[in-house]
Amino acid sequence: MLILVMSLGGLVLGALMPIRWGVFGFLGAAASLFAIQVAVSAGTGFAGSSIEESLLLFNGSWVSYLGFNLQVTYRAFAPVLLALAVPLIWRLGRRQS
Repeated sequence: MLILVMSLGGLVLGALMPIRWGVFGFLGAAASLFAIQVAVSAGTGFAGSSIEESLLLFNGSWVSYLGFNLQVTYRAFAPVLLALAVPLIWRLGRRQS
């Protein structure tokens, strides 16, 4: 469900982002979406458990827990990035012709 919501957010951001922002705007939007997705993944706990129970699985290490969430988000971020890029590339293509 998180991937779907984040993909819709990327689609809206790609459609509304001003073209004049160019590559830096795209990178900023992608970084913002990634940070939001990591925060939501880390905030919900491992497999829906509480944060305290999740930390028990990682021996109480916040670094390991956040590293795990970064890795999971990295692997699941392709649809979000694609949803962000498609409307932006489509708008850039229409602008050139």
